Amino acid sequence: MDQTDGHHAHSESLPALAIGAIGVVFGDIGTSPLYALKESFIGHHPLTVDKAHVFGVLSLIFWTMLLIVTIKYVLVIMRADNKGEGGSLALLALIGSKLGVTRWTPAIAMLGVIATALFYGDAIITPAISVLSAVEGLTIVHPGFAQLVLPISVAILIGLFMIQSRGTAAVGKLFGPVMLVYFAVLAVLGIMGIARAPEVLLALSPAYALDFFLIDPALAFLALGSVVLAVTGAEALYADMGHFGRKAITVAWLWIAFPCLLLNYLGQSALLLHTPAAVENPFFLMAPDWARLPLVILATFATIIASQAVITGAYSVSQQAVQLGFLPRLRITHTSAKAAGQIYVPLVNWGLLVLVVLLVLGFKSSSNLAAAYGIAVTGTMFITACMLGVLTFTVWKWPKPIAVLVTGAFLLVDGAYFASNVTKIPDGGWFPLLVAAVTFMLLTTWANGRRIMRERLEEDSMPIELFIRSTGSSVRRIPGTSVFLASATEGVPPSLLHNLKHNHILHERVVLLTVVTKPVPHVAPDKRMKVEDLGQSFYRIVLDHGFMDEVDIPAELSTEQRAGGPFKPMETSYFLARQTLIASDRPGMAIWREKLFAWMVRNAQSAMEFFKLPTNRVIELGSQLEI
Repeated sequence: MDQTDGHHAHSESLPALAIGAIGVVFGDIGTSPLYALKESFIGHHPLTVDKAHVFGVLSLIFWTMLLIVTIKYVLVIMRADNKGEGGSLALLALIGSKLGVTRWTPAIAMLGVIATALFYGDAIITPAISVLSAVEGLTIVHPGFAQLVLPISVAILIGLFMIQSRGTAAVGKLFGPVMLVYFAVLAVLGIMGIARAPEVLLALSPAYALDFFLIDPALAFLALGSVVLAVTGAEALYADMGHFGRKAITVAWLWIAFPCLLLNYLGQSALLLHTPAAVENPFFLMAPDWARLPLVILATFATIIASQAVITGAYSVSQQAVQLGFLPRLRITHTSAKAAGQIYVPLVNWGLLVLVVLLVLGFKSSSNLAAAYGIAVTGTMFITACMLGVLTFTVWKWPKPIAVLVTGAFLLVDGAYFASNVTKIPDGGWFPLLVAAVTFMLLTTWANGRRIMRERLEEDSMPIELFIRSTGSSVRRIPGTSVFLASATEGVPPSLLHNLKHNHILHERVVLLTVVTKPVPHVAPDKRMKVEDLGQSFYRIVLDHGFMDEVDIPAELSTEQRAGGPFKPMETSYFLARQTLIASDRPGMAIWREKLFAWMVRNAQSAMEFFKLPTNRVIELGSQLEI
C-alpha cells in the first residue's frame, strides 16, 4: 500500500517526509553505534579484540541490519499497514478485522498484548541507555568527568520529561536537521576510520560471521545478545509508519540511515584492528581530540531525540490500548492543533520518568543497562514475526511454500537473538520482563474485568422493545432530550432504568448512545453515526470511531439530524451510570484481580471528561455491581 492510501494522505513532499522520518523514526537505531560494538567486546561475555572476532562481529552487525531492518521490516512488515498505521496493536487489529472470530483469535490477541507489554519495558530502558552512553563520552574527553556522568544524565532525563506537556511540535522541527548532521558525522567518522584499515571492508562477507561461529560457537551465540543492540529501534520503523508513510521511511533508511550506520561500524572496527585498546569506547575514540567534546554534545542531542521518539510512542500505544479496551480511560491532552498524533498522557509521562531515573541510578552505566536492553526488543521482534506468519498464511494468502520459508527464516533469526538475550536475564534482563509482566497483568485484568462487568450488566438487562411498550406512553414525558450512554448496543442501559426508578419521568426524546471502537485507526466523519428509530421518540445511536480517534460526543451530535431533529446544547442532558464494583467469589477472575479491577475503575478518567461532555449537563447515577 502506498503512503497516500488509507486514512493518511501526506501533503508534504517525499524529501520533507524522509527528513522528518530521520528525526523521529531513526533516533533509537541511530544512537546504537554509541554502545553496540563496544558491548559486543567488553559486555558480560567479553571477546578478544583480534581480526577474527572484529570481522566476525562486524559481519554479524551488517547482516543483522540487512535481514532484520531492511528485509523484514522495510520490505515485508511495513506492507502490513492498518489504514496507514503500524505497530503491534494496529497489526493485531488488522488481523482481527480480516479473520473475524476463530479458534486462534485469543492466542493472536495474547501475542499482541505481550508485544505491547514488552514495548513499555523498551520505552523505559531506551532513554536511560541512550542518554547514559552519550554522557559517558565525557570520560573520554577527561577522566575527571566520570563523577558527573550520573548527575548530568539524570538532569537531562528529568528536563526531557518536564517539557513533554508543552508538546513536541516546535522541538520536532529541529529533530530532522539535527539528526541529519548527526548521521553525516557518523559517516565522516566512519570514512576516516576505514582509511586507517581499508581491509575492514572484507568483513561484509557472511563468511566471517560463519567463521566466528565455527571458531567459538558458544561465544558467538552469546555475542548475538550484544550484536542485536545495532537494530534496537527497528520496531519504530513500523510503529511510526502512520506519521510519515512507508515510502518516506524506506527512502530515509536505504539512502541515509543504513549507509551512515554501516560506515560508522566499519570505522569503529577499523579502529579496533589498528588500536585494540580503543575498545573501551570506540565511538568517541574515532574522533580527534579536539572534536570529542562537540561529539559528546551532538550525541547527547541525538539521544534526547531518540528518547523523545520512544516517549511519544508510549503515549500513542497507551491511547490505542485505551481505545481498544486494554487500559482504563486516561487523561490525554492534545498538544498540537494541527497534528492529531501529537498527544501528552500525564500518567504515562510521570510513570516513565520515575522508572527511568530509578533505572539510571540502579544500573549506573550503559554497559550494565545493555544487559537489560536486548530482551524486550528481541521479544517484540519475535512476536511480530509470529503475527507476520498469521498474516502471510490467512490474510495475504501467500503460497504455502513461500509463507513457510519467509516466516520460518524470520522466526529462526529472531528466535536466535531472543535466546541469546535470555542468557542475560540474571544480569539485568529481568527488569524489562518484570515491567512487561506487570503491564501484561494490568492490560489483561482490565480487558477481562470489562468483559465480566458487561456480562453481569446483561444479566439484569431487559429488551428495549419491552421497555418502550411498558413505559413509552404510561410515564410522564418532560421537554428536552436525554442521552443515556450505554456500553452495549442492545437492551436498556442501567442509567435509564435507575433514572426511571428514582425520578419517574422521561424526556420527550430519549437517545441510547453507544461508542464502539473499530479495528481501524480512523473512521471517516460521514461514516461514524448509525441511527435507529425505536418508536415513541426513542432512538439508538451507535457512534463508531477508530483506535486513534478521540471522541467528542457533543460535537458529533451537533450535526446529527436523523434522531428526531437537532440536538440543542441547553436542552440536552447526558446520563451516565457509575458502578461501584464489589469483588465476589462468583466465577470470573481471582479475588485479588477483581479488587485490582475495581481500583482501576475508581481511578479511571470519568466518561464525562473522556467524551468531552459539558459538566453542567451531566447526571451520574450510581449503583453497586457484584463481579
